[in-house]
Amino acid sequence: MNCLIWSDEFQYRVKNFLEKAFERASQGNKILYPCKDCKNHYWHYRDVVEDHLLSRGFRVGYTKWTFHGESTSSRKTHHPINDDEGSNMRDDIDGLLHDTFRNVEAKLGHEEGDREGLPEDVKKFFKLLEDGKKQLYLGCENFSKLSFTIRLFLFKSLHGLSNVAFLDLLVLIKEAFPLALIPESFNKAKNVIRDLGPDYEKIHACPNDCMLFWKDNEKAENCSVCGTSRWKSVDGVSTTVRSKILARVLRYFPLKPRHQRMFKCPETAVAIKWHANERPNDGNLRHPADGQAWKDFDHLYLDFSRDPRNVRFGLSSDGFNPFRTMSISHSTWPVMLMNYNLSPWIYIKTEYLMLSMIIPGPSSPGNDIDVYLQPLIDELNELWEHGIKTYDVKTKETFQMRATLIWTVSDFPALAMLSGWSTKGKLACPSCNYYTCSRYLKHSRKICYLGHWRFFPHDHPLRKDKKSFDGNEEHRPAPTPL
Repeated sequence: MNCLIWSDEFQYRVKNFLEKAFERASQGNKILYPCKDCKNHYWHYRDVVEDHLLSRGFRVGYTKWTFHGESTSSRKTHHPINDDEGSNMRDDIDGLLHDTFRNVEAKLGHEEGDREGLPEDVKKFFKLLEDGKKQLYLGCENFSKLSFTIRLFLFKSLHGLSNVAFLDLLVLIKEAFPLALIPESFNKAKNVIRDLGPDYEKIHACPNDCMLFWKDNEKAENCSVCGTSRWKSVDGVSTTVRSKILARVLRYFPLKPRHQRMFKCPETAVAIKWHANERPNDGNLRHPADGQAWKDFDHLYLDFSRDPRNVRFGLSSDGFNPFRTMSISHSTWPVMLMNYNLSPWIYIKTEYLMLSMIIPGPSSPGNDIDVYLQPLIDELNELWEHGIKTYDVKTKETFQMRATLIWTVSDFPALAMLSGWSTKGKLACPSCNYYTCSRYLKHSRKICYLGHWRFFPHDHPLRKDKKSFDGNEEHRPAPTPL
């Protein structure tokens, strides 16, 4: 159960488990799926169950195999959602608060009753501590006010409930259990767990994408480039006096607290070092660390590569229409970061893709995307030059975590925005540079790109094939990549 799913030991032990499970199978040639996703809800044949276990691992907490022939006599009370052995079926809220507020606990020297003059983070800690101790209702041992609210938010997220549906669910539960400490509204429920973080920042932006009202310009009322107000105007009258409706808002999600939190979980603290400790080094290309770019980077920056916990990012961005209809022209640009330290079957999963910022619509930022990327670049520079103190729960030590952006992943139009290289016109190829083979078509008024048979070997017969191409033989060598 505690083996890494990509290890040979895990594969060997899974086969042993299946042999014992099928010996005692009640349906002969089928058993329940004990993997993370299926959670013992479905029956299937051995080869399918084996594939699920090897790719997804066992269900968390399923240490007593009651569905696969093991005795239930030593188990405590059963709960259909949580099968943790000996845990009395309670969420580890104390452990959650300890990991989240480790730095706060280290500097606490006040009594809980004395709250005057305490720092804000200490007050948040005490507030969450109280909510974690309050029983959901008198005699409830499975949930506290905090743990139940967290579980509700998890339910909302997993099943895509809207805020209105979530509110209706709260009202229904409140009617059924009037004495339970259940939040009365979505906002009150959000306030209960808001202090667990990490949160995001709202950064005001010029409606014309000229600048951000950030750092030195945070209190400015008008754009220093075009003079446009940061507030919306209604019928030509600015809203600064009454409602102050912002014209455009960039939502930025800081990287530091989220990566610090990854090292507070033993499993992810180990997984982040997969590229150095677990990756098979047999010459096959199965992970970015097997590529030449990664190796050249390690050779250039030995101090950075010496610690496998230092993070290598990939950045990706593209526009999409969030309104599910093509009749509305709208383009919102999320900027995503991928942690390439993780194994290839983990870093592309939704829970490990990190949303860095949401660039608002209704139009694409175009070449002005660099204006919105300023907070991200600023934080990346800080993580590269100085790093941040991070506690590694696996080694039980504090280290200076650094990070770098090793490459970007995008389609061709987005490449022009992110790199500044024009992907239109005569020199559109970012690899060939000035050796781009382009030709202007007079009648269609477009530029086409020919000459790709230059990349054939020098003795290839297609180099002399005039009829299939432009009527000329091709004897030029392939261009040197930029």
